[in-house]
Amino acid sequence: MVKKSSVVFSLLAACGFLVGCAGPEEKLGRGVVNSTEPFRLGEMRRSIEQTAIFGSPEQSRTVGIIHGFDRTIARTGVGLYELVTFPIPNRPMHDYSPIYHPAGAVYPDSYRPDWVETSTLQPNASLDFSGGDILPIVPGSRFRIFDN
Repeated sequence: MVKKSSVVFSLLAACGFLVGCAGPEEKLGRGVVNSTEPFRLGEMRRSIEQTAIFGSPEQSRTVGIIHGFDRTIARTGVGLYELVTFPIPNRPMHDYSPIYHPAGAVYPDSYRPDWVETSTLQPNASLDFSGGDILPIVPGSRFRIFDN
């Protein structure tokens, strides 16, 4: 009698050999990043910022939030789709290219993601402390001592 786990493992191994590496890996990575959008809120923050810049600051808290919510839901849905279908190429092009643009993580234009500086990672010998984001996931908590 064949164990169920050996059948599942052999099917997964066969799928891995049949689909190759580069395309499915990228699609799976995009799916993970896009499906975590409700926790990152990058689209929400970007939409609020863009509405304040190109619209008006009064609209940024209403129109920007609604637009950001819509984009967050869309990005999450595409991420879940890519998570489920990562071994299967996309239909129109028969490749693993992104179906939602921009494909990667989205940040507001005023924020550039960077390593959080700690005394362990990047010490400053002359001052005995270093700068960095205190809590980079929270909007408006940007504090940097040494901005270049």
